[in-house]
Amino acid sequence: MTRDYSQFLPNGGAASEQPKRTVLDILGWQSYFAQQTDLEVLAATPPVRVVEVHRNGLQVRGDGVDALVPPGPDATVGDWLLYDAELPSRSAVLERKSLFKRRAAGHDRSIQMIAANVDTAFVVTSCNNDFNVARLERFLALAFEADVTPVILLTKADLCEDTEPFVTEAQRISDRVPVVLLNAKSEEPLAKLADWCAPGQTIAFLGTSGVGKSTLVNALFGSEQAATGAIREEDARGRHTTTRRQLHFTDDGLAVLDTPGMRELQLAEAGDGLADLFADVVELAGQCKFRDCAHESEPGCAVQAAIATGTLDAARLERWRKLEAEERHNTASLAEKRAYDKNFGKMIKTVTKAHKGRKGRR
Repeated sequence: MTRDYSQFLPNGGAASEQPKRTVLDILGWQSYFAQQTDLEVLAATPPVRVVEVHRNGLQVRGDGVDALVPPGPDATVGDWLLYDAELPSRSAVLERKSLFKRRAAGHDRSIQMIAANVDTAFVVTSCNNDFNVARLERFLALAFEADVTPVILLTKADLCEDTEPFVTEAQRISDRVPVVLLNAKSEEPLAKLADWCAPGQTIAFLGTSGVGKSTLVNALFGSEQAATGAIREEDARGRHTTTRRQLHFTDDGLAVLDTPGMRELQLAEAGDGLADLFADVVELAGQCKFRDCAHESEPGCAVQAAIATGTLDAARLERWRKLEAEERHNTASLAEKRAYDKNFGKMIKTVTKAHKGRKGRR
């Protein structure tokens, strides 16, 4: 059956008509992706979205397509592919609007893709002992680097006697990041998050285990989409319920990504994100007398002057230093590994070519 994809291209439908929401609309198809292709390509390789990543491939959905693409495309949850039904592993990945990535956990020097084409990232934390400014800053730097709008969500407000200290601390992190206090088990998420949850948008909930991410997913759907668990009384930490990254879709076309809690979040190739998050510190550093100022005891240090007057918190400076050092180290390690892999690949090609040459002369 030949499908008509003209409505999925920019200005593809009549301006006076209000077309029904299609399967691709529900999945989050936008003009940004449509501009990368044409009718001929769409007819041969229809667009599909990666909704889940398995060890043996990518689960994709599209108009009349619900399939498992075997390993091949370098893609992650949220990516759009042009689906090649004859050879699925050759399906092409469309250019991304955004990409969440981190250094892979453990000793492996590689980048792990977390999610693609997210519009808003809700960084979730609880109003209890789980609240940690340094951890929030890591997630926010990740969002800024990915070019995604971040919002801090403070959950479990109903279990906290005084939420004001948590709100105040969260608001101090960045004047570019809204802070929303809510009870995830009430009707509040639908109302308080409505500005970021329009049809066609993709949102992601990020945070550690047990802060209420899955509860928020269920609140937006009004039904049990993701498993939830209660917190432990001894340490106020939640139990791990989500085991994989998966996109859920509301009937009106909101894509919702639930993610497993990330215990280890190492920043790499995130220099711009850190600069955006710590814009106040970066601006002060640019005002120092010496360009190589270490912001310790040098004369004319604008950073230390700000700390002395109380306009900059010394703890914030230390967190910035720690993240900057970590990001530089991880980025350099990744660069070294790529250079090694490239040189090793060249060596293998040279040896293989020489071996074939010797066989040819026999």
